[in-house]
Amino acid sequence: MTRRGARRVALICPGRGAYSAASLGSLPADHPLVGRAEELRARYELEPLLVLDGAERFDPSRHLRPANASPLILLASLLDAEQVLADHRVVAVAGNSLGWYTALAIGGALLFDDAFRLVQEIALLQELPAAEGGSGGQVIYPLIDAAWQPDPDLEAAVGAALHDGDGGDGAAGEVYPSIDLGGYAVLAGDDAGVERLLRLLPPVRVGERLFPLRLALHGPYHTPLVEHVAVAARTALADLEWRSPTITLVDGRGARWTPWSTDPAALRDYTLGEQLTAPFDFASSVNVVLREHAPELLVLPGPGNSLGGVCGQLVVAEGYRGIRSRSDFEAAQASDRPVILSMRR
Repeated sequence: MTRRGARRVALICPGRGAYSAASLGSLPADHPLVGRAEELRARYELEPLLVLDGAERFDPSRHLRPANASPLILLASLLDAEQVLADHRVVAVAGNSLGWYTALAIGGALLFDDAFRLVQEIALLQELPAAEGGSGGQVIYPLIDAAWQPDPDLEAAVGAALHDGDGGDGAAGEVYPSIDLGGYAVLAGDDAGVERLLRLLPPVRVGERLFPLRLALHGPYHTPLVEHVAVAARTALADLEWRSPTITLVDGRGARWTPWSTDPAALRDYTLGEQLTAPFDFASSVNVVLREHAPELLVLPGPGNSLGGVCGQLVVAEGYRGIRSRSDFEAAQASDRPVILSMRR
C-alpha cells in the first residue's frame, strides 16, 4: 500500500537499448518474478535470463539480441517499479517503444505472464526479416545543440534525408520516421534505406558520440516494414487477457488510457497494430504526462540511464517547473527538488 503523503510520480520505462555492460547483475535470483520469468522462458528453449544477466562480460551478440534484451529490460524495470509503487503515488506510466509493454504490466492492463509473453513473442518475431528488403534497422540523429536548444540545420537534415531517401522506385530503399525522442530523431528503413540515411545525414558530434549512429541489432520498428510482425503477433497472442489499467497509461501517440474509460479490446488493437507499424511519439507521451498529471518527479526504472538526458531535454522544451535551459535543468537536478530520478546507472 502506498504511504500517505507520498510524492506524486510518473514512471517512464526504457526501450530496448537500455541494457548494457553496466546492467549485468540486475536480476535477483530469489525474486518471484525472476523465477516465474525463467519458467516461461524455458518454454521457448532460450538461454536462461539469469545466465545472461550473470555473465562475466557483456557480449553484444548475446545481450543485445532482441529475444534476450527485451525480457531482461522488462524484468529490471518491473522490479524497480515494484519499489516505486510501494513508496510513491504513481499517477501515470509511459514508456519508449518496448517500454510501452512494460507500462502495460505496471499499469495492470496485462498480468505478468501475459506481459512476459507479449515481450518475448514480439522480440522473437522482430528477429525475422521481412520477405523483401532484408532485416533493416534504425538510425539515431540529434535535433538539438549542446545547450539543448533546437537546431534548425539538424532538423532540416533529417527532413531532407527522409524526403530524398524515398526513392519511389525502391532503388534508394525505404526510410521512415520511427521514434520522436524530442531532442533526437530515430529513423528506420530497410537495409538499402539505412545505408542511404547514413550517407545523407551530415556527421555531427555530440559529446563522445558521432552521429548518424546505427543502433546495434535494431530492426525497422514502428514502421510499415514490420507489418509482418504485427500480423504474426495478433495470431500468436490472440489469447492474452487484456484489462482496463489500474493506473493511467500514456501511449506512443500521447493518448491516455485511464482506469475508468479504457476499452481493453481497443488497447489490444493499438498495441498489436499501430504501436508496431506507425511512428512512436515518445516526446508527446512525456509532454502529456507533464501537462495532464503534473508529477513531482519523473522516475526512470530499469537498466541503464538511456532516458535521463532525453527526458531532461523534454522538460526543457516544455518549460516544466520553469526549467527552460540545460543549465536550469542541471541546477534543478542538483537541488533538493530534482525533476528526474534514474533508478539505475
